[in-house]
Amino acid sequence: MKETVDPREYSRPVVEGVTRAPARAMLRAVGFRDADFAKPQVGIASTWANVTPCNMHIAELAREAAAGVDAAGAKSVLFNTITVSDGISMGSPGMRYSMVSREIIADSIETVVGAEGFDGFVAVGGCDKNMPGCAMAMARLNRPAVFVYGGTIRPGAKRRDIVAVFEAVGARAAGTITDPQLLEVERTAIPGPGSCGGMYTANTMASAIEALGLSLPGSSAQEAVSAEKTADCRRAGEAVVRLIRDGLRPRDILTRKAFENAITVVIALGGSTNAVLHLLAIAHEARVRLSLDDFTRVGRRVPVLADLKPSGRYLMSELVAIGGIQPLMRRLLEGGLLHGDCLTVTGRTLAQNLAGVPDYPADQDIVRGLDAPLRKDSHLVVLYGNVAPEGAVAKITGKEGERFSGRARVFEGEERATAAILAGRVRAGDVVVIRNEGPKGGPGMREMLSPTGAIIGRGLGDKVALITDGRFSGGSHGFVVGHISPEAAVGGPIGLLRNGDPITIDAGKREIQVALTAAELRRRRAAWKPRKGPESGALAKYAQLVGSASQGAVTDVGRPGQSSR
Repeated sequence: MKETVDPREYSRPVVEGVTRAPARAMLRAVGFRDADFAKPQVGIASTWANVTPCNMHIAELAREAAAGVDAAGAKSVLFNTITVSDGISMGSPGMRYSMVSREIIADSIETVVGAEGFDGFVAVGGCDKNMPGCAMAMARLNRPAVFVYGGTIRPGAKRRDIVAVFEAVGARAAGTITDPQLLEVERTAIPGPGSCGGMYTANTMASAIEALGLSLPGSSAQEAVSAEKTADCRRAGEAVVRLIRDGLRPRDILTRKAFENAITVVIALGGSTNAVLHLLAIAHEARVRLSLDDFTRVGRRVPVLADLKPSGRYLMSELVAIGGIQPLMRRLLEGGLLHGDCLTVTGRTLAQNLAGVPDYPADQDIVRGLDAPLRKDSHLVVLYGNVAPEGAVAKITGKEGERFSGRARVFEGEERATAAILAGRVRAGDVVVIRNEGPKGGPGMREMLSPTGAIIGRGLGDKVALITDGRFSGGSHGFVVGHISPEAAVGGPIGLLRNGDPITIDAGKREIQVALTAAELRRRRAAWKPRKGPESGALAKYAQLVGSASQGAVTDVGRPGQSSR
């Protein structure tokens, strides 16, 4: 922290002095009074939109955060950034914009905070890409900031959620449910505001960001519509004002140890493979050296403890009811698996935040003890081999087995694969290959929840594997491997595979191999030709700028190397 702190470091040049009278005149029109010009200015970055239940309530939460800022003696200024709905766009061409939105969110928060001279900000996020986008902006700007999670949705009828609907589509194709039964699932799965209810990407990233120290204790495990979430927003507004006055900035918090803490918590919760992409991207913005191999290194000693959907039994709201992730983090700390000396946005260390946190109720069976894990090491398995020389990420819970061998069934894009699965043309023993869905090739690296949901719904979850240069929803489960790098669009080996090629995925050896000689792969590569992508618009710009999934699919890849903090 700085010895001498100017709490108006960024706003002072905007509003102070005779020449800044025009700026003050503009600000008076939006509600500033004379006294406000002497206060630190705090932006409230809201991701409110009525395009998704994940974010439909966030305008109200942002106003609560603003009230907390104002009560603490600073001046709040509300502004919006975008969101898109992964759940709605899933399986359609629109899903290509999902990863693009992560970059747009980070860029737009940077743009507004930088242009307006805010001394700090609160970011409130709900849907999947909001959270890493907000955290990337926090790291990039390095101004005092706090993240607030919009909260998890309450379960639908019969403990349903959005994944239940995707899997019901597959069940209908298999003939195990009727049209009226599918309609009943559709009508009852999503009862109101909040992010998707399992340990999918939204709840995974909220938990990871809390473990990083960028949100207040408990923020990741609250229902969207609750008194606890309202209070969390108020406290976040108050906290950012303290951070401004103390000079505590995101990069003081985002050390290498903090990222190891986040990886540990994601593994213990059985979280989404998307956490790998997003933590790599946040680390890139924080100038912290982090790689795929760090997930393997940390994962060797961290067990899976939480029995949460999609591969487990329970929903996030049920974890919230027994205390959220704080008791889990205390167990991990006491087990020597977390770095307790990491600073957080409370101004205290992680260990200080966890002191006095009570354990879970004795009769709960959602979170296992360290002595009785669901899996003794990480379910996030980084694979290498001649299919993925730069790496791939598998989600292996153990229910699928540790090894799969089969013959490739190659599909150019998600739609063709999903149609084949639903039509019964994918059979036991197949390795479904979905390619040209990577960061550049999609472009946009779509999530494969539609095909994986169809596989589960048709009863093939333990009978086929699916590999892709795209990625997976946190709701996907089964024997699935994503983020295959290099991707097909840049001539990666996945783009050279053909129907019938023998593929072996071995989680124990951390390998993914095709039984082809190096000479045959070279011969195929010599005949390979790149596909033509979009020529204009956001997708074209993204495809030109984005880097490999193995490095987080970031769009400022020309930046000098990271530090090793």
